[in-house]
Amino acid sequence: MDRILKSISFIFHPVIMPVLGITFYFAKSPRFIPFEVIRAKFISIFILTVLLPILLYFLLKTLGKVSTIYLNSVQERIIPLVLNCLVILVIVKRIIPASQIIELYYFFIGILISNITCLALAFVKFKASIHMIAVSGLFMFFIALSIHFSININGTLAIMSILSGAIATSRLHFKAHNYKELIIGAFIGVLPQLLLVNYWL
Repeated sequence: MDRILKSISFIFHPVIMPVLGITFYFAKSPRFIPFEVIRAKFISIFILTVLLPILLYFLLKTLGKVSTIYLNSVQERIIPLVLNCLVILVIVKRIIPASQIIELYYFFIGILISNITCLALAFVKFKASIHMIAVSGLFMFFIALSIHFSININGTLAIMSILSGAIATSRLHFKAHNYKELIIGAFIGVLPQLLLVNYWL
């Protein structure tokens, strides 16, 4: 059981959630988007949100700024969150501006707001669950897309519900977070996506 729960935390690490979001969008969007555009956007975002954070993690670990990929202490979170905010700003300014794909633009704006909120809490020594922020924000984005495109994704939403519960269980099991940190993390993830729906739904 320990291995399963640890695998869930590792496989569904927050860094992959943006990629899952754009993959789902391009798979379900009824709009025609040239394959070349999809490929360019996907590769750019994969590099910026997955590969770059991994490289930065190893750099920070070498410098002694972080100890694990899970950023267990509040102090360890500050530099990675600042760097992630800068990465998201690059994405919304250069990769997916509002004039191109408005749904994804506001998805990343929501991610940016969640990151800034988590960073602000880190400065006051509160460790909101980044795992829950990421998965709950993605969950809310899926729900909004299902309404926006009038598509039935009940199976996907059921899987997301199970995944959210599994991630929360994993974080509790390994004592990475308490209930309060998980609930506030989920709230930080959902609320920006929910409020920004008004701008594109």
